[in-house]
Amino acid sequence: MLYFSTNNPSNTANLKHAVLKGLADDGGLYMPERFPALEKDFFEQLHGKSLHEIAYAVLSGFLEDEIPGKKLKEMVEDTLDFDIPLVRLDSGTYSLELFHGPTMAFKDVGARFMARLMAWLLAKNEKTLKVVTATSGDTGSAVAAGFLNVPGIEVFVFFPKGKVSQLQQKQITTQGGNIKAIEIDGTFDDCQKLVKQILSDHELNKRFMITSANSINIARLLPQSIYYFYAASQLKSGKPLVFSVPSGNFGNLTAGLMAQIMGLEVERFVAATNVNDVVPEYFKTSVYNPRTSVQTLSNAMDVGNPSNFARILEMADKEHRIFCQWIYACSFTDKQTREAIHKLNTEYAYLMDPHGAVAWLGAKEYQKTLNKEADIVVLETAHPAKFPETLKIYLDTYKKLPDQLEQVKNKEEHFLSMPNQYNEVKELMTRLDS
Repeated sequence: MLYFSTNNPSNTANLKHAVLKGLADDGGLYMPERFPALEKDFFEQLHGKSLHEIAYAVLSGFLEDEIPGKKLKEMVEDTLDFDIPLVRLDSGTYSLELFHGPTMAFKDVGARFMARLMAWLLAKNEKTLKVVTATSGDTGSAVAAGFLNVPGIEVFVFFPKGKVSQLQQKQITTQGGNIKAIEIDGTFDDCQKLVKQILSDHELNKRFMITSANSINIARLLPQSIYYFYAASQLKSGKPLVFSVPSGNFGNLTAGLMAQIMGLEVERFVAATNVNDVVPEYFKTSVYNPRTSVQTLSNAMDVGNPSNFARILEMADKEHRIFCQWIYACSFTDKQTREAIHKLNTEYAYLMDPHGAVAWLGAKEYQKTLNKEADIVVLETAHPAKFPETLKIYLDTYKKLPDQLEQVKNKEEHFLSMPNQYNEVKELMTRLDS
């Protein structure tokens, strides 16, 4: 299977190049040249399949020409050594809990698989791979944990100063080893821009082998499509299926659209954002107007120019009409998010993190305005305990953090602070060459 650039479909690469390069030479994002259609009997037997069986079937369509089946099954089992349960909230709304992995965020799925895939692709390579990633919260911690001590890989995590939760930051800055944490005096968009500049820098790429672990890398998105199929396997109502996705850089929703193109029957995706609402604005006006992000309670969604919007447009043939057939986009304020968290806790006895709460608001808006009969799966992307500044109620109720978070709480942090200046970041990349 070949992968093409969203900036130029004639610019193609094989899997190894697409994954180990991350960004195409022309600055575009890689997309698979085709989406493998899953067999009819796969869907007929979906309800009886395990998470590992579903994952292998989904990924083998993309990777079977590159990775032996036995090795792919091993990667799947190593990556998904935790469950992804679907929890009923009411008669038509469910929470897909994606936070049961080691860093308690949905990005554990993509980051852990990516680390194993890159290690396999690097097996015969003597050169160290530098992985650069920008984070608005959970990406950095998942990448740091997923790539820790992987031979032949050095990781640089760029995070915005004062704009991630304390626990998220600790998960990034306490790993050590081959993980280098870099605090940038700016926003997530600034961090993402720096990463793209590094990936496009001919001088650096001539000297080093560099890739990204953000969702701009296709290796992050392919495994994320798995849990859409797995959610469907846990539902047996026969009602129309809708997914409400808390959206920032739009990688998660892009993976859902991939699942739909592969044959999963989905009525609509709800793209639920906070006040960083450039995509809901596009949905309403057909005008895409990226702008500087603003800080909110749902910090992992504070993105003013989502990279994966280019992939979504590519899949929709750059047609606003098709985009709107597939996606219903809406946005919510911090006040509404707080009210949603309170309502879920008091009326449903379910504590949801700020990102999931935004998606729940999107689900309820969809039910109210478009289809109250649909089954809506809300993607709960992070454990509420990761946000004690916002959700003090968690510690008031449960008295202690989950083990995955408790063990990093008092660890010493190690990170470098940098201005939002590319020349200084580039010099740092060179100076830290191991």
